[in-house]
Amino acid sequence: MIYDTAADWTAAAQKRVLLFGMSGLGKTHLSQLLRDSGAWFHYSIDYRIGTRYMGERIADNAKREAMKVPFLRELLMTDSIYIGSNITFHNLSPVSTYLGKPGSPDKGGMEMTEYTRRQAQFREAEERALMDTGYFIERAEALYGYPHFICDTGGSICEWVDPEDMADPLLTELSRQCLMVWIEGSEAHTAELIRRFDKAPKPMSYRPDFLARVWAEYLSENNISEADVDPDAFIRFTYSKALAHRQPLYEAMAQNWGVSITADEAKAVNSEEAFNQLIAHALERKHQPT
Repeated sequence: MIYDTAADWTAAAQKRVLLFGMSGLGKTHLSQLLRDSGAWFHYSIDYRIGTRYMGERIADNAKREAMKVPFLRELLMTDSIYIGSNITFHNLSPVSTYLGKPGSPDKGGMEMTEYTRRQAQFREAEERALMDTGYFIERAEALYGYPHFICDTGGSICEWVDPEDMADPLLTELSRQCLMVWIEGSEAHTAELIRRFDKAPKPMSYRPDFLARVWAEYLSENNISEADVDPDAFIRFTYSKALAHRQPLYEAMAQNWGVSITADEAKAVNSEEAFNQLIAHALERKHQPT
């Protein structure tokens, strides 16, 4: 870790952290709070994915749909209109829409072969965006003069690493650049995340072996074929399994590569000073005997 002790963190003229954990537990809340303080550069991995690494794919997908409408097709063919995605820190839905959901096209789904192709594209994009962290640390200081840096990652970061491998290339690079901080949810938080997701299911990204397993389980348990799958029903089925699948990965990332704070602690932070104190406390806990 780039800060071994609470004293190291407190004395650091340049504070650099990377937040990870399930979406909805406080990563963006803390990132926005620190950005608003005026001294922190906020690097959003999902925003980088949507603008730099998948922007053309997202725009082309929208154009493909527009080309099915004769009126819009004519305008596009004559360069009379422009179609692009309006991704912001607060609106990353174009990325989710492009990822989509597998299942019956009549219910808004796509074939599993296309779904897995887009999943692979997202994995590549996320890995590249994560590896850009060091570049943005340098850019934030050299170009804008920000002394501090916070990286706001997506929930799927754990899907692309092996936290038990102390030579994992992605974790090695990220831990070299930032203090990695897991926002850990309780059982009550997990239940609330599942409730929210069940109300408004959103596309997610998974490692291939996990996706193949839950897809086979869903088809077998419901005795249906791919063409009969309700996309929202499938991703609801998958979500709670994904939470259970990711929990030990996050835990190992925090144990071997960083520190942890609770979602309640993150929610209670209301100032830069409070955040700095929380991270110092997390480092103290890290070195306490168990």
